[in-house]
Amino acid sequence: MNEGKIAKIAGPLVLAEGITGAKMFDMVKVGNMGLIGEIIELHGDSCSIQVYEETAGLGIGEPVTSTGEPLVVELGPGIIENFYDGIQRPLKDLADQSQSAFIARGITAPGLSRTKKWDFKPTVNNGDTVQSGDIIGEVQETVLINHKIMIPFKASGEILTGKIKDIRSGSFLVTDVIAQLETSDHQIPLTLMQKWPIRKSRPVKQKFLPTEPLFTGQRVIDALFPVVKGGTACIPGPFGSGKTVTQHQLAKWSDAKIVVYVGCGERGNEMTDVLMEFPELIDPKSGQPLMKRTVLIANTSNMPVAAREASIYTGITLAEYFRDMGYDVAMMGDSTSRWAEALREMSGRLEEMPGDEGYPAYLASRIAEFYERAGKVEALGNPKREGSVTAIGAVSPPGGDLSDPVVQATLRVAKVFWGLDASLAYKRHFPAINWLGSYSLYYPNIDNYLVQNIHSEWVKQRTEVMELLQKEAELEEIARLVGAESLSADNRLILETAKSIREDFLHQNSFHEIDTYCSPNKIQKMMDIILTFHSDAQKAIAKGVAVKLLFNLEVRENIARFRYIPEKEIDAAYIDIKNKIQDSFGKL
Repeated sequence: MNEGKIAKIAGPLVLAEGITGAKMFDMVKVGNMGLIGEIIELHGDSCSIQVYEETAGLGIGEPVTSTGEPLVVELGPGIIENFYDGIQRPLKDLADQSQSAFIARGITAPGLSRTKKWDFKPTVNNGDTVQSGDIIGEVQETVLINHKIMIPFKASGEILTGKIKDIRSGSFLVTDVIAQLETSDHQIPLTLMQKWPIRKSRPVKQKFLPTEPLFTGQRVIDALFPVVKGGTACIPGPFGSGKTVTQHQLAKWSDAKIVVYVGCGERGNEMTDVLMEFPELIDPKSGQPLMKRTVLIANTSNMPVAAREASIYTGITLAEYFRDMGYDVAMMGDSTSRWAEALREMSGRLEEMPGDEGYPAYLASRIAEFYERAGKVEALGNPKREGSVTAIGAVSPPGGDLSDPVVQATLRVAKVFWGLDASLAYKRHFPAINWLGSYSLYYPNIDNYLVQNIHSEWVKQRTEVMELLQKEAELEEIARLVGAESLSADNRLILETAKSIREDFLHQNSFHEIDTYCSPNKIQKMMDIILTFHSDAQKAIAKGVAVKLLFNLEVRENIARFRYIPEKEIDAAYIDIKNKIQDSFGKL
């Protein structure tokens, strides 16, 4: 390890001198308290250090020690259900050490428990030839997650190859040696745990074009603006428009196997909501608490600014690790604007040439590098397996200004745009995703899957719904000028059907025990009954039936209440409403 001394302190940035042999992004211990930091700039034997803890009280001349290693995360059993800070320190352990509501400086804790034992079952035998990425055993981490133990890669990403020796089953700590890897020149002890630098993406065999939708349980997303497993999405919006609530809903109900939720610079009470709710909420597919498949990372607004920058990388690295096991992982970043602000602050302290609105000139490339770590892949190693990381980032532009550099840089790389609208939020229409301004570029990828696996009419019905909403926007301008009563019967019907789509279909109550989650089957049936009514009403108008008579039909109340019908009763209720629609129009 190399030692130097503090020469200058500027907020979270510390200038150290006298360190030789250090490398970019090496982790360092700063000051007498050993605060954790990372080298972000080098000039000879002096370096600039981004400190992940409060620097008040540090003095000039205090020691700075380089560990010679990059900032890494510990990967192994014990990640799921854990609650970390931005650099993978378990917050419960920090709270126990601090013995107060505030985290004391200079304390640390390993990312994985050193006292809990895990039951390990080997899946390979002594003498088997293996390489990095191969699964050699399993640990049942939670009732939902079977944790695969893999041969690690070298820190550089190079592949290790050798033979398994002395592998055994039993109950082990994450640091216990479970086997030996005998390579051509030496033996490498294998444990349940491995480490990986957070700023380096984990190697994969190949990337695929994603073709399977990530169902979120939110109708406006799944029906109109879908995201895929292995895709990228952006949720920009002004304060109070529902970014965090939308991300909470995606974390709760998306059909990813594992959720990594990163609270980056947001308010602490929002992370508290997640921490309190998730253990009580039940996963609709497994019947188990959602926390059994969730990892939480918090670096809230009252925690060190610099650590916000690391928290995003910590989250995506954990997601990649579970992806390599063959799982579909959804990673939520709330919000990447706070991460970008941390970049801006450090760039300003370094006196770098500023870009747009003071953000560093490399902002766009950093955002692109992050989102490029998402994707559907075939993992390296045996047995053959495919996994995905879906990256969903909330963006908080000042005043909801979508010309903000962070929004624009994100939209250049994210394939889905869920634009939150303050006017919808004020009307209490949630999710407040604007159906006219939002988009998804994944239709060509998943339309075939939807037609074959969900319903043959799905794509056709989605197109009809979007056309009706678009026509409504055009007709509203005319209606404001001449009044809705002056419109033709067909146009009045379009306005009424679009209203039904907005209020009965797109609006969703996240606090209602049934309406909070909507399966693809229910979504399709809801679209179908609304469009069936519209089609039959058009035929009735053509025969001369008065429009007001159609609007007052009793079956419209059944259509509006369909969203509150439990999933297990959907099929029977759907047939009943279809029959009522037929009977209603038959009596006209």
